[in-house]
Amino acid sequence: MASRTWKAGGRERRPSPARELRDFVAGLRRDWAAVKAGLSLPYSSGAVEGNLNCIKMIKRIMYGRANPDLLRVRVLHGY
Repeated sequence: MASRTWKAGGRERRPSPARELRDFVAGLRRDWAAVKAGLSLPYSSGAVEGNLNCIKMIKRIMYGRANPDLLRVRVLHGY
């Protein structure tokens, strides 16, 4: 396979031999507007992510131990 190179921004770039990395970069390029907005806007979903992480932790701890009613109570009271 012939090696392709590009000159961009004064640096030489080559396609990665790792298919996973090429697929990741292709996904970034496809949705570049969202990537740019996520990095430049002052908004953050950190609080929501933290709450979801806490709920998932409670679910993992309670797996197989109780019914959904107790899970609901624990999530609402933050146990």
